[in-house]
Amino acid sequence: MKKIAILPTLLTLGNGICGFIAIVMASMIDQTQQSQTLYTTSAWFILAAMVCDSLDGYVARLSKSASDFGGHLDSLCDAISFGAAPAFLLWRLGQEWEAPLVRQAVAVLAGLYLVCTILRLARFNLENSPAPASHKRFKGLPSPAAAGCVISLAILQGALAKGGLDGNLARLDTGMLYTWVKIATPLCALGMALLMVSSLPYPHLTKQLLRRRRQFSQLVQVIVVVFSLALLKELSVVLVFWTYALSIPTRYAWNRAFRHQALSSTPASLEKPLPG
Repeated sequence: MKKIAILPTLLTLGNGICGFIAIVMASMIDQTQQSQTLYTTSAWFILAAMVCDSLDGYVARLSKSASDFGGHLDSLCDAISFGAAPAFLLWRLGQEWEAPLVRQAVAVLAGLYLVCTILRLARFNLENSPAPASHKRFKGLPSPAAAGCVISLAILQGALAKGGLDGNLARLDTGMLYTWVKIATPLCALGMALLMVSSLPYPHLTKQLLRRRRQFSQLVQVIVVVFSLALLKELSVVLVFWTYALSIPTRYAWNRAFRHQALSSTPASLEKPLPG
């Protein structure tokens, strides 16, 4: 405690400050036209917290100043930015429903999301170590990715409420799409909460992108993907986070189904009569 790395600590604290500002922005929502802007602003501050969270660990490892203090401080700030802030934003989104029972259900889901985030961070603290080898994969969906899935729907909902999407996507029925996103947000938050406390292995994408050298063809692919996402605007945030969150359970379910099919076909082949 006598020597603390200044820059990584400031980045970690910036993570917590961005989460606090996101909560303040969400608390100012009063169901007016300005509320949609506040939804989006709150969500973007949570994204800013993710940037700080991605950089603090990288800077700490780069400067060889990773420590248990930094790990615990990071989890405390993550609990604010990726636990309390998305849960509070989810609760505020639920207040738009007229049915009291639905508002109460959304409040319960928001509380469950916060609990699962805290449990996931507590488990991470027990299993984490400053060694670089321990940062290749996460057990369970990382809390920043889960928060990104929730706030991406909030950003999309805010864009739809302000007049829809630009480009060819503007031809879609904005009212119906807004209703579907409004219904899906609390249910998707429940799914993200369960993925956080699961044991599915998720790759550490930030570390892979920042530390590994890539071939020129892979660099071109990344650039194409970035420009494609820029054209989609609000949908790009949804696409990035939900692709990452659902890719692992989808692959797990696919492999499990394929393995079950292979095992079920094995006895049938053994029951064939031998020739002669």
